[in-house]
Amino acid sequence: MTLDVLVSVGTDVHRFDRLMEWLEAWYATRPDQPAVLIQHGSSRAPAIGGATPFLSHDELDAAMAGARVIVTHGGPASITEARRHGHVPIVVARDPSYDEHVDNHQMLFTARMAGLGLIRLCTTEEDLTEAVDKGLADPALRAGTTDPTGARAAAVAAVGRIVDDLVAAKRPRTSRWRS
Repeated sequence: MTLDVLVSVGTDVHRFDRLMEWLEAWYATRPDQPAVLIQHGSSRAPAIGGATPFLSHDELDAAMAGARVIVTHGGPASITEARRHGHVPIVVARDPSYDEHVDNHQMLFTARMAGLGLIRLCTTEEDLTEAVDKGLADPALRAGTTDPTGARAAAVAAVGRIVDDLVAAKRPRTSRWRS
């Protein structure tokens, strides 16, 4: 499968309509109508052809293998899979202040990954539009280093677990003992 842009928001039950709106606005500016596949999960379906709620793992794997540009939410597994396919993914982290997730672990994780140069983090609609347009225009901006052994992917997943542990440690604990 050859795609210009693959978008994946994972399987979280929270809606990510903000990203769907940004994608619609970006697509409306493109006179060439690139081939797009958007796995939108629980979010509203964007008004762009090629939108589906969910993809099987095999379908998502094939789409990642054939995509020129990958846009994803800030889930560690999604980022790891994109990197495994040789991409530096364009990432928009889910923000709990918009009810897109239960906590800010995606924001913490993606800030760390962006600082390491492993992703292209977009925090505004303008950032996303620029990153996707540049990725489509210049293959050097979208290609990452392939990782056939999975060593880098395992490292990214380990960082994700660390962030999850840090976020969990900050949650208020309730005592099991009642007085």
